[in-house]
Amino acid sequence: MAILDIFKKKPFDAAQGKPAKKIEKVPKKEEPIISKTKKVLGQAYRVLRKPHVTEKATDLTSVNQYVFEIFPGVNKNQVKKAVEDAYGVDVVGVRMINIPRKRRRLGRIEGWQGAYKKAVVRIKEGQKIEVLPR
Repeated sequence: MAILDIFKKKPFDAAQGKPAKKIEKVPKKEEPIISKTKKVLGQAYRVLRKPHVTEKATDLTSVNQYVFEIFPGVNKNQVKKAVEDAYGVDVVGVRMINIPRKRRRLGRIEGWQGAYKKAVVRIKEGQKIEVLPR
């Protein structure tokens, strides 16, 4: 509003006895871009639900494969990044399995066991994941 600008105070330079000149701002230098790759960084709990500990899964540890239950909307790349971040190992491959829901019965009461998703993660030779702390 140009009409109300007359009421604004203007900076005054006492040395020269007249209004001060505007000082132009110097543009800041742009910071260099470090990296564009994204890491999960502590977000593994959103991908990995829990380690799947069964007799068959423990046998797979002898061939450097570990089984995890994961959330339904997760893909292989997210599982790979989450395992590398959470356990500090190099993941070679990920295989995924959708387990369908099953009908269960306890006496006269019938119900359903929920569906879930599993990921079989193969890690580099010589590396190890401690699934159950001793």
